[in-house]
Amino acid sequence: MNILKTDIEGCYLLEPESSEDFRGKFVKTFQFSAFAEANLETSFAEEYYSTSVKGVLRGLHFQTPPADHVKLAYCLEGTVFDAVVDLRRKSPSYGRYMTTQLTAESANMLYIPKGLAHGFYVTSETAIVAYKVSSEYDPRHDTGILWNSAGIPWPDMEPTLSERDKQFTTLEKFKTPF
Repeated sequence: MNILKTDIEGCYLLEPESSEDFRGKFVKTFQFSAFAEANLETSFAEEYYSTSVKGVLRGLHFQTPPADHVKLAYCLEGTVFDAVVDLRRKSPSYGRYMTTQLTAESANMLYIPKGLAHGFYVTSETAIVAYKVSSEYDPRHDTGILWNSAGIPWPDMEPTLSERDKQFTTLEKFKTPF
């Protein structure tokens, strides 16, 4: 597994081992020893996936302490424009964002440390995005920041959003607990 640094400290782009033949594709999304050697989280409490259609933007989401978590996100079907925003006030990249494209074809993954907001925009007709997280979902600590408040150059400035995602506070007004 290739583990590539990004501009956000502790956030990595992962290129897993995969093989393909006439039957299809086989991808190793997690290997304890590779994660441990790179000092990445090796204990995940929940795993889930979302299905979305083109034009949907989900985010920018995170959980606050003590339920904050590391997230490993990857695309099982389709393509997404993926983004994170650093909410850790002592981080050298505090308030900055990083974007990448996650695709089922490349099988790449994004390792997102605690203290980052995460979201994605679906650029293919449909997409299935899977997540592993290091703590269980806790609705009392589940929140986000407004999708268009961090300067991210989203592919579409009029995406399909949930009512909840439309109501988040802006990055500027968010009082970070991280």
